[in-house]
Amino acid sequence: MNNKKKSSRNLVIFTIIIVGLMVALVLINQSSQKSKSSEGAFDNPPVTENQPTLGDQNAKVSIVEFGDYKCPSCKAWGENIMPQLSKDFIETGQASFSYINVLFHGEESKTGALAAEAIMLQDPDAFWTFHHEVFNAQPATEEHDNAWLTPDKALELAKEYTPNIDLAKLKEDMGSKQIEDQVSLDEELVREYNIQQTPTIMINNVMVSNPFDYEEISSLINAQLKE
Repeated sequence: MNNKKKSSRNLVIFTIIIVGLMVALVLINQSSQKSKSSEGAFDNPPVTENQPTLGDQNAKVSIVEFGDYKCPSCKAWGENIMPQLSKDFIETGQASFSYINVLFHGEESKTGALAAEAIMLQDPDAFWTFHHEVFNAQPATEEHDNAWLTPDKALELAKEYTPNIDLAKLKEDMGSKQIEDQVSLDEELVREYNIQQTPTIMINNVMVSNPFDYEEISSLINAQLKE
């Protein structure tokens, strides 16, 4: 084989290798993009049938917050993101909003959850008043680690802000199996969706990567509304 033919054959082989590498890179990139697009997506959204819910429960989009009453970030989310979210999507009937308890801060988190669930048992509307007032009562950051969310504090908040609630029944219900089981159901959902931080926000079956990015949240909601 002369040098000219040998050089031509080498050029063909080199070209095939380059084309093969380019195809491989395209396939890897497509696979990566597919992985990214499905990241944070689950087969099904959290079941909210027995959860406190605002808005139209039959709305096309379900927004779920996994939150903890001892969590400063949850308080900040409720103050900075929730009002706009409510105005844009919940009050307009496009989405519902449900809250699921997370107990990352131990007994105080559980106390808040038990009290809130017990209030919802008596009066679902009063739940949201109590919910907001527990976060409002959360102390400053430097005092956050002090034990403040006690059963007595929960009863005090209920007495002040939900006057229609029977306090004796509330105290009894906080220790009941029915309410304990409801909080345990929330814990099962926390495990099922592998919740690692609070707040965690889910739009239908998709977990928001940054709960404080309102643009991301609204984009996900609008995408679900168009489907």
